[in-house]
Amino acid sequence: MSAAPGTDALGPVRSELLRAARADAEALLASAHREAAEAVAAARAKAEAIVEQARSEGAADGERARREELARARRQARATELATQDEAYAQLRTRVTERLRELYQADPAIGDGLRERARRLLGPDTRLTEHPEGGVVASAPGRRVDLGLPALAARALDRAGAEAETLWAP
Repeated sequence: MSAAPGTDALGPVRSELLRAARADAEALLASAHREAAEAVAAARAKAEAIVEQARSEGAADGERARREELARARRQARATELATQDEAYAQLRTRVTERLRELYQADPAIGDGLRERARRLLGPDTRLTEHPEGGVVASAPGRRVDLGLPALAARALDRAGAEAETLWAP
């Protein structure tokens, strides 16, 4: 069998069409590879940015948590220090009161002096009552003076002021 007439004439056209199709396919494939590579690079960059942002946020959260914990620990330490100072002050006040009681019981002139002081402060209509822990409580119309040993000890420590605080200062 022989080739159909004009078939040989289409050979170059077919070859050119095939060549153009292959070139288009190769160009499309190269473009698809480039786009895929760009998409992968963009996804990697975005993932790295997300990881870096998460790392930064995590570091910031960690720093914030560290500062909060440090502040809490400082507040707790200060509260403990103040509670210890209060306890030391209460013990000191108790000891001073006990020592005053010993002196008060050993020397009746101290009681006489407290009663006289009350009368000088409130006048001749002063009504005196013995304080249950030693000393006296005096009253006159509209006025009252506590010269009980606990009150005297507290006032003595108040007058000592900053000097008393040196007992628990580092």
